[in-house]
Amino acid sequence: MQSLRAIGAFCMAEAPQAVVFDIGRVLYAWDLRHLYRKLIADPAELEWFVGHVVTPEWHFQSDAGRPVAEMVPELKARFPEQSALIDAYVPRFLETLPYAVPGTHALVERLAARGVPLFALTNFGAEFFARFRPTAPIFGQFRDIVVSGDEKCVKPEPRIYEIAEARFGYRPEALFFTDDSPANVEGARARGWQAHLFTDAADLEAALAERGLLPA
Repeated sequence: MQSLRAIGAFCMAEAPQAVVFDIGRVLYAWDLRHLYRKLIADPAELEWFVGHVVTPEWHFQSDAGRPVAEMVPELKARFPEQSALIDAYVPRFLETLPYAVPGTHALVERLAARGVPLFALTNFGAEFFARFRPTAPIFGQFRDIVVSGDEKCVKPEPRIYEIAEARFGYRPEALFFTDDSPANVEGARARGWQAHLFTDAADLEAALAERGLLPA
């Protein structure tokens, strides 16, 4: 009986019913440098700035639901000499996502054409995503998008995967998820999701084909 259950679990794992995409660095290239290299000419100064002032870790507070209206004045108080650069963060944030990741939008379109249900689960500040979503027509292919800033919890916290399961209406094992963060992929797997660490579109295409979501 135990071996039959194992075979059944394996077969179930081979047949996901829906695909869940991360957004930043999977669908769209995201990097604070995309904005700040326009404002800081010296490469060493740029690296210092994104490593000590407007850092990914500082930005992550917005992903977790903290209002940028609290974050920015606090940071300017710590780095008053960098105030002008810090002030660019909010109004010019969309410049940190300047282009689509090569190949992934084509995969979304192919999956949609095959009738595969598509969803997204993203660590993204709520106010930033409200501005970004209308600029990105690819989101029209998604049935629902769970945004960490709205939920005030982030990947890889178990709660955000639970929220996604309830919103999307699928059991964990029926979801195939791709994300560029190993921690986020492991968080999904801990919930029972099928999960793929994103490196590039070709590798993702192969993983989708292996699971019958795209033609081999």
